[in-house]
Amino acid sequence: MKGRQIHYEPEELAWIEARKDWPRRDLHVAFCNFWQRRDVSQSNLTALCKRKGWLTGRTGQFPKGNVSHNKGKPMSPAIRAKCAPTMFRSGSRSGRAQALYKPIGSERFSKEGYLERKIHDGLPLQSRWRAVHLIRWEALHGPVPAGHCLKCLDGDRQNTDPANWELITRALLPALNGGPGGKLAYDDAAPEVKPALMLLAKLRRAKQAVVRGAQ
Repeated sequence: MKGRQIHYEPEELAWIEARKDWPRRDLHVAFCNFWQRRDVSQSNLTALCKRKGWLTGRTGQFPKGNVSHNKGKPMSPAIRAKCAPTMFRSGSRSGRAQALYKPIGSERFSKEGYLERKIHDGLPLQSRWRAVHLIRWEALHGPVPAGHCLKCLDGDRQNTDPANWELITRALLPALNGGPGGKLAYDDAAPEVKPALMLLAKLRRAKQAVVRGAQ
């Protein structure tokens, strides 16, 4: 009852705990009938089980490998006719999905400022858009090797000319990002300084490789 504490006898608590995995609705009905308690609501019983940590073990999710109860059963003509107006059809879009849809070949700018182009409508969703500078560079030079990336030379990420992008190892990126001691980041440098920073970064990386090889 709301407004006052409900008392349970030890025998009642033991009875409830022994049946803690029951659905709460069934547990409440059985408890009230067995113990003749009319002062305990279903919410009271549910709250008691939560306080005691007596969980049902159910998560509300279908377990992996679960088979639908209607698998293989044909839909009756009457039900199919009733559902037809709202059924999804393969390849069809409606509502917000239709409003947001962009056709293949559409272009957009990513959050990082790269120009991207939609290349397909398939899955996964993340693969639908690809950076235009990558598309153009790979058309000339082939796929970017593993462990490598393209570095924008003039700092303008919207400049997709393949000549504006250089293939470098990902290990070289930290040396181009500046750092302690007032090291100038490549992207923040003046155009005339950028080539020198790239060369210095490559030399440092090569020196580190030689030192590691000698150890």
